[in-house]
Amino acid sequence: MREFKILTVVLFFTALIYWGVEPFAHSQMHPHVAPADFDFAKGDIAYAKEVIHKAQTDQATAEESLKKLQQSLSERLKIEEAQKAVDSSKKVLAIAQEELVKITSFWKELEPARQMKGSATKGAETFMSAGCIGCHGVKSQGMAAPMDNASASVAFGVVPPDLSNAGLLYDKSYLIALIKEPTRALKVEHKFNETKPHPMIAFFGLGGDINQEIADIVAYLQSIAPKELDAKQTFEDACQRCHDIKYDKVLSNSNQDALKAYMGTTPPDLSMMIRAKSKDYLSTFINNPQKQLAGTSMPRVGLTEVSQNKVVAYMEKVGDRKKAERDDLGYKLIAYMALFTLLAYLWKVKIWRKVH
Repeated sequence: MREFKILTVVLFFTALIYWGVEPFAHSQMHPHVAPADFDFAKGDIAYAKEVIHKAQTDQATAEESLKKLQQSLSERLKIEEAQKAVDSSKKVLAIAQEELVKITSFWKELEPARQMKGSATKGAETFMSAGCIGCHGVKSQGMAAPMDNASASVAFGVVPPDLSNAGLLYDKSYLIALIKEPTRALKVEHKFNETKPHPMIAFFGLGGDINQEIADIVAYLQSIAPKELDAKQTFEDACQRCHDIKYDKVLSNSNQDALKAYMGTTPPDLSMMIRAKSKDYLSTFINNPQKQLAGTSMPRVGLTEVSQNKVVAYMEKVGDRKKAERDDLGYKLIAYMALFTLLAYLWKVKIWRKVH
């Protein structure tokens, strides 16, 4: 009986660490954020409200701290610092509230285009007339990129993507937003402005109904897209312009010096990122980098849920090749330990039976 008590204690503390301590430690290293949301309009508005809530909480905390310090005349310097914190939190809240208004207005303007049924035929004409091939190639349609990778990355900072697969990889609403206002769709407004414009210019229309023209372009991109891409092809199309995966000999096709100047830092090699950051973290980060790392220069990718899952699956396959084998071994080890525990107990009973 004593052995069962000891086993119960061991199992209790093991479970406590596995389901209690470890998740808590993980939550402290990676604060909780809302999960990936592939309704980009809804997700943007929800994130903006989340930022406002955090700003309101920070302001309330700062004001409470100031109030406590004001009760003691000997804390003058700390009072000044607390007042600065209150003033700063108010500014952050005001900016967050203004951002919510802008985001709500932005997606409201795009709603007609999101609801329209585009014409692939007209979209092809609009695509050509709008000058999209001045930067982008569409190899599947016999349209090569206007510049080689080295020249393009020096000119733009990063190689513009070939759009052959864009209609499959990227969410329709995201593509509409990207065409209409790239910096807002990519969530890099903090990095690009009028004095430092984004390499991709906004589409202002050709004189007709701009919403219909955008819907037509997206319909065209969807019409020429393949039915399916494998995980590696999805990664290469969505991520390789900036990131390496050296473990699989996949290297960025952008000039590294130009890319560093464009991004502000050299984008990391992603070979082991799945093990460094976890599957859940990467899923949220790719969907909206600002959730996990506010102010990062990495743009939102805008992938569909299926495409994003393929990217993460490829990173997992390359960076954690032994995962399936390790998981399988884990179950076998648990079964072995359970059997060994039972045999050990039966052996103990047999040996000590005469003594008892």
